Amino acid sequence: MAISQLSDLIFRTSFHRCTIFRQCHPTSVFLNPPKNTKNLKYGKKFKWSIYQSLVDEQSLAKNPTVDMKKLVEFLYEDLPHLFDDQGIDRTGYDDYVKFRDPITKHDSIDGYLFNIAMLKQLFRPDFQLHWAKQTGPYEITTRWTMVMKFVLLPWKPELIFTGTSVMGVNPKTNKFNSHVDYWDSIQNNDYFSLEGLVDVAKQLRIYKTPDLETPSYQILRRTAAYEVRKYDPFIVVETEADNLAGNRGFNDVAGYIFGKNATTEKIPMTTPVFTQAFDAEKSEVSIQIVLPSDKSLSSLPAPNKEGISLRKTEGGIAAALTFSGKPTDDIVREKEKQLRPSLIRDGLKPQSGCMLARYNDPGRTWKFIMRNEVIIWLEDFKLD
Repeated sequence: MAISQLSDLIFRTSFHRCTIFRQCHPTSVFLNPPKNTKNLKYGKKFKWSIYQSLVDEQSLAKNPTVDMKKLVEFLYEDLPHLFDDQGIDRTGYDDYVKFRDPITKHDSIDGYLFNIAMLKQLFRPDFQLHWAKQTGPYEITTRWTMVMKFVLLPWKPELIFTGTSVMGVNPKTNKFNSHVDYWDSIQNNDYFSLEGLVDVAKQLRIYKTPDLETPSYQILRRTAAYEVRKYDPFIVVETEADNLAGNRGFNDVAGYIFGKNATTEKIPMTTPVFTQAFDAEKSEVSIQIVLPSDKSLSSLPAPNKEGISLRKTEGGIAAALTFSGKPTDDIVREKEKQLRPSLIRDGLKPQSGCMLARYNDPGRTWKFIMRNEVIIWLEDFKLD
């Protein structure tokens, strides 16, 4: 789960008491923690202690009173309340619980709850539980997305974490007594991970996103190189373009929303502007403006200029690589060459073609804070 300690990293000198992000790693029940922990180092030894505690012979004797199905249902009901006024039900946890993520550790339920309370004050956390399932005799794994906006910085950067949490169950109490998080964006998930700290710092950079409606999507996975998103259907007004980074046709589609349509209706502006190549050779390219979500094909006025059309995109799963600067056709092609092999390497199935999303007015935005994305639609994606 994504419970963070970013506030402590900024405001305190100790890395051992708060978090930027509450998350965890494979199984740690810690029924009988090692007695000599003074010299225990994290890394391989930490992993060893986790797995050794899991297979404690006495505690893992089959306990017919542990209803793992009921505990899975408990998590489905409880975790969505992580940051709302109701909060999580602390009676589902032992008093002494081992929490670990790449930059955070706690040894009690009180420390965990304190961390949640601080995050609610400093951030605007949005926690999404994708699934929960039993993955061991006394182990449940969850997959989640956590989005937080750091409100203390003037540009209010958005921090995104996705991953899995492995939660151990104490068969003596039927309660959770360990919680270890894995982030999708890093390789070294052991506490304390410098890679994890760098991943947080990188997300504090400035991207300028206009305060306009954008196509609705849910972030399913964030790696070091890209995001996987689930887009809702949306409608575009489009016309032919010359290349992915070009502007030919923009005035025509912009004119449609500014009133150059069959009913002279003015339609609110949205972001981003898409240019889409439909094949690998990029021989067919269109430029598109997304129309507001409260519009439908039947309610929109017809275009009154030849070559302009309305089309509904059914949405789906796509991968996005974000970058700054003023995009040129060469830069866009290079970003696609970075993204497509990464997807294939990770076992995903990218479709032919790609889209460029441009969020900013190039005449009014500094290059280094521009937000651009190369987007590739995916086939047969499963959130395992």
